[in-house]
This record gives sequence, structure tokens and C-alpha cells, in this order.
Amino acid sequence: MDTDSPDAVGAALDRVLDGGVCSVFQPIVDLDSDCVVAYEALARGPEGPLERPDAMFAAARAAGRLAELDEACRAAAFRGAVTHDLLAPTTVFVNVEPDVLDSAPLADLLAIADTAPRELRVVLEVTERALAARPAELLRTVERVRALGWGIALDDVGADPMSLSFMPLLRPDVVKLDLRLVQGAPGPEVAQVMNAVNAYAESTGALVLAEGIENAGHLATARSLGASLGQGWLFGRPEAAPSLDRPSTELFLPSPEPADLDAAGAGSPFGCLPESTRLRHAPKSLLVELSKQLEREAVRVGATCVVAATFQEARNLTPATERRYAELAEATGFVCAVGEGLTTEPLPGIRGATLDPADPVRDEWDVVVLGPHFAAALLARDLGSTGPDLDRQFEYALTYERTTVVQAARALLSRVAPRPTAVLPPPPPPSSAPAPFIPSPRVPEADHRAHLEHLRTTDAVTGLPGRLRTESLLEVATWNARSAGDALGVLTVDLTGVDAVADRFGGAAADDLLRAVAQRLRGRLRHGDLVGRLGPRRFAAAVPWLAPVTAGRETARIAAALAEALSGPFVVAGEEVVLGVRVGHALCPADADDVAGLLDLAGTGTTAVRR
Repeated sequence: MDTDSPDAVGAALDRVLDGGVCSVFQPIVDLDSDCVVAYEALARGPEGPLERPDAMFAAARAAGRLAELDEACRAAAFRGAVTHDLLAPTTVFVNVEPDVLDSAPLADLLAIADTAPRELRVVLEVTERALAARPAELLRTVERVRALGWGIALDDVGADPMSLSFMPLLRPDVVKLDLRLVQGAPGPEVAQVMNAVNAYAESTGALVLAEGIENAGHLATARSLGASLGQGWLFGRPEAAPSLDRPSTELFLPSPEPADLDAAGAGSPFGCLPESTRLRHAPKSLLVELSKQLEREAVRVGATCVVAATFQEARNLTPATERRYAELAEATGFVCAVGEGLTTEPLPGIRGATLDPADPVRDEWDVVVLGPHFAAALLARDLGSTGPDLDRQFEYALTYERTTVVQAARALLSRVAPRPTAVLPPPPPPSSAPAPFIPSPRVPEADHRAHLEHLRTTDAVTGLPGRLRTESLLEVATWNARSAGDALGVLTVDLTGVDAVADRFGGAAADDLLRAVAQRLRGRLRHGDLVGRLGPRRFAAAVPWLAPVTAGRETARIAAALAEALSGPFVVAGEEVVLGVRVGHALCPADADDVAGLLDLAGTGTTAVRR
């Protein structure tokens, strides 16, 4: 019989779910006393193609029976723990499948626990995949589990930077280091993980558990990484009936304050601010700049960072904001955005949810940035003023108080919808006629999405950054200038005569002319300088890292050089054409420190003109 055939796998899955799941138990040891403090329950299937847990769960997922299998595995773990007397003071670690968190029934487990002669102490293991896929559900499940007196462990920490991002949100009692940290060589990634883990453990009292300890060398590494608990073949292999003759002691978990997720969901990030917080009033235009600054901080934190934001309404997610948030999604661990009319995935890589008009968050402007060593939140409430959009008034606070930032992040993540899952259509009825060929829809991969984003932000004629990308790069350049104490020269180039070329020689000839203009501009600027296209006849350039005392003279010199370069004749359709050129310039921060102000001043201030 072919054990890999669909029929054989289906029959094997039926046997698994019909009481065929059992648990084996591997000891967890206190590294200081060498005593067993807990056992992890590991699922095993009956002998056959689904004996290994990975094969078993893959088959259940493909058959749409994952919830059944997960429930069966947890029940087997509880029954095995009671049968083998793995009761207080011993603790049992039990895994939960991320995809079924919100539907995980607990009543049956509690009934099994009630049959035990002593207390059954449980630590539920979750992974960062659960929070990435179903953040609101996982946060609610964690609170349900804590209400029962059970503990929480975050598994596979270090396998993905996202696990570091979510530690303060899940508040695990135990942090389980991925075995690659113990068995691999030290390096920057290991240092990043341990900095985050030790900071969290120091502030919360959480225990650090190292997996994969198979020899004395692994044990020494685990201790050096800060682990106080260990698990691996050095201490014992998984067994159906674990030996209880090894010395044991009680596992003491920290007692974190419970987070009221129901209150957080009904409340809002702005409501997380302490009553003593001093509120300020500001127009939307200032909040935009403060938000961009927090976004830059998030990019600096990198892959271990969580970003959560509100947009009030979907229309506020403008093309420029979309581009910034696409970059955030690439640079950070997790990004979510909520607002009335937003979808579950408003942009590739960004989780989202729509807001009910009655939700208090609907009237807020919130940007929350949370990493292992950085926490900041802009929490603002709309005051309902009228007038131009950028002049609308808000009351706000900018806080770096970590507890408040974590609460605000939880309040937003509690609203994020589950990641949509693909639902396969039922197979078509059998037919004697050959089925027509229907190409499968192509799902863009990361590199394909990046290519599409490049096309969207690049000027198709000149190959220079387009307006949105140019303005974004100018934002970064002005920020760098303000932060580093350097001067930034910003120049605008306005052309006349291009329309006459288009009228006389055609649009293609005008495009060739603009490409030649772009080439000359590049030729007069340094390698690290910026040049982009702002409009049909307008370009912009930025010259960073200038000394403040000489920046004015240097920028004026560059303006004159650009005007000179563009004033020479261009050859179009075999004829010489001379354009009108006007080059203006302004300095950041001496003249202005925002992009709009710099471009306005450059367009109306000191200029170099050639006709």
C-alpha cells in the first residue's frame, strides 16, 4: 500500500483524530540545581505516515482539520500528565497551534484537570507566528489563560526577529531560546537576541529557557546566554512514561499584572495616557511631522520593532503615506494600521482593520513604536475643529513611558483582524471532456512587489525618482541635517521651452530632451547627492553634508554650475535647441527645516538664470 497516497494519508489522519494522538514528555531542568522543574508535552501520532508531528499537522492543515488535531493534542497532553502524575509542584508545558487560538476550547481541558488528585500546573507555549497572524485573538487567549492561573511561554525566540518585537506585548513568563542560539556560533544576531531577551527578563523577572542542549558545550553556551532553565537530550529524551526518580523542585513563575484586554479593546490608545499627563494642542500639520519622526525611529530600530497606527479614515492613507508605510513594512518586524474603511491588509505586509464609526479610536491620531530598547507613542484626539485639513486641531501627548506605550500598542493590536487565509474551492465534478487550461493567479513575491514599488515611485521618462520619492528622500535628508548639525543645500530647476519642442517635434522628442537634462544634472552633482523630478518641467536636487559656515557659498556655486550645464544647446531632431533655465536654492536648517518650506524658498529666492 502506498502510504503517501492521499487516501492513505486521509485514513491515517482519521486514526489520529480517533484517539490516535499520544504525548511524550521531555524534562526541563533548573541549570543551577540540576533538578527537574517541568516537562514539555510533545505530540506523537500512531505508527505510520503521520507518526511525526510535522507530518501530522501538515496533513490536518491540508484537510481543514487543524482545530480538531490541536484540541486532540492538548487533551492528550493533559491526560498524559494526570496519568503519569506530572502534577504540582511539577509544571507541564503544552503547545497551542497559532491558527486556532480563538477557537481553542478550554472547558474539556479543565474537566481533565479536575480529575487529578493534585493541581495540574500548566504553561501554554505560543510562537510569534500567532501574534503576526491573529494578534487580537492571541492577546485575548493569553488573558484567558492567565485568568486560569496558567503561565505563558514564548517559543522559538531568536528564530525570527519578530519574536523579540512581541515580547513586551505578550508578557511571557518564560522565554524559550531557539536551539540555534545554543548550538550555533556567536555572532551579531545572537547578540541582538540576547540584548533584547536579557533586557526583558531583567525588567519583568521572566525566566529564560535554552532548548537543544545536547552536550556540555551547549550547556556552557546556554548559561552564558543567561538561561536559568534548560531542555535537551543532555537531560533526557522525550518518553511516553517519564522517569520520576530524578530530583525535582518547584518552578516559580513571575506574577505579571494582568492586562485587561476587554477594557483595552473598548478603550483607546489615547485613553491609556495617565490622568496626570499634560496635553498640548497642535494642528494636524505638526502631528504629520511628529509621526514621520517616529517612523524614522522605527526604521532605525529595525526588524525587532512593532509599529501600530491609526488613520481615522481610509482617505488619510495617501499615496505618500502608502510609500512610507511600505518602507516601514520592509524595515521593521510588524506594522499594522486601523481606520474606517481600511481592509485587513491595506498594503502588502501591513495588517489592518476597519473601525466602526462609534469606536473611540476613530477620532484619534495614534502612532506607536515599540522595540526591545525603544518605546514611543504619539497619542492624539481630534478636537473637531473645521477649516483646512492640515489646520485641524488635536490635543496630544508624545510619551516615551514604556508602560503607556505597551498599553497603547495592545489597544491597537486588539482591533487588528486575522490575516485572511486562502479557501480552496471544491473540486469540479468529473467530466469526460478535457478541462480547459486556466492559468493560476500569480501572487507577487517580495522582489516582485519591490519592483512594482520601484516602478510606481520612479519617473518613467528620466529614470529619476518621481515626485513622491523625491519628497521622501528630501524628508530624510532634512532630518539627517538637523540631527547631525550639517547643512543641506536644496535646489530647484525650472525649465522653459520644453513645450515648444513637444509642439514642433512631438512628445517623444520632448522626452528625449528631458532625459538629456537629467543626464546633465547628474553629471554636475556628486555621487551622494540627490536629483529627482518634481513636475513636468521641474527638477530638484539636494546636496548634503555641507559645512554650515560655507554652505551658502557652496550651494550658490552649485546652482550656477547647474544653470551653466543646462544653458548649452541640446540637439533635437538634428537641430540645436536652447532652453530657459532658472535655478533656485535654499539651506536647511538656516532658511527652513521642512521640505515644503525649502522648495518654496528655492523657487522664489536667490537664483541663477540662463536664457
